[in-house]
Amino acid sequence: RFNFDLVLTEKMLNDETVHMAEGCEAVMLRGNCPGNRQNLEIYKNYGVKYVLTRTVGYNHIDLEAAKEFGLKVAYVPFYSPNAIAELALTLSLTLARHTQYTANNTHNGNFKIDDFMFSKEIRKSTVGIIGLGKIGFTAATIFKGVGANVIGYDVVEKDYLGDTCTQVDLETLLKESDIISMHMPYFKGSNDEFLNAEKIAQMKDGVIVMNTSRGELQNINDILDAVESGKIQGFAADVLANETKYFNKDLSGEAFDELQTRLI
Repeated sequence: RFNFDLVLTEKMLNDETVHMAEGCEAVMLRGNCPGNRQNLEIYKNYGVKYVLTRTVGYNHIDLEAAKEFGLKVAYVPFYSPNAIAELALTLSLTLARHTQYTANNTHNGNFKIDDFMFSKEIRKSTVGIIGLGKIGFTAATIFKGVGANVIGYDVVEKDYLGDTCTQVDLETLLKESDIISMHMPYFKGSNDEFLNAEKIAQMKDGVIVMNTSRGELQNINDILDAVESGKIQGFAADVLANETKYFNKDLSGEAFDELQTRLI
């Protein structure tokens, strides 16, 4: 229909497999397929014209080199706002209701009730949304739908929030939120490790925090220190900095470093 041939491969396009692009006019990358200068130059020499990535982030592609070699680059502008916002709600409920802890106890045959199982209802909570774009606003709408008081922060004033969400400054959001959900873009060199010890110190004791945006936005050691001290009751994320070394890999039974062990 569209007059092209699609070549599928189970292997990732990387420094060792870049030769598979020979004879192709376009390549489609994933987050752990390096689009570095070396590989882009090889693509160019093979006659590749288009470099596509199936990700929102594109920091694995050397854009300056792509421009120099005359390659056109395309990325996914955004994922389904509902899919990510619903994940944020799921993670918040899992943490607020201690679902994993209780499920593990049940799995192990322990049916005792202890103090850690007591929960606070979402409808009695203030939920802070950091980043009020399509995904953030969808998350705000969902949390509002279950009765939460929703406040949000964004560097740009939004005129479409209505009564769904009250836009506040960042300091107010950190201070007043029982649950914080991050839905902000990542700008390399600008907001690296946005979520760090300084901002955590401004939060309520026992806060719940989720990051479903980008791993580079969080200082994971600061977060884990806060979890271990009890400052953060629970933290959940589906992203990590340098996550390409884990993505789509089965690492069952392999040794982990100290940070990875703390995370798991």
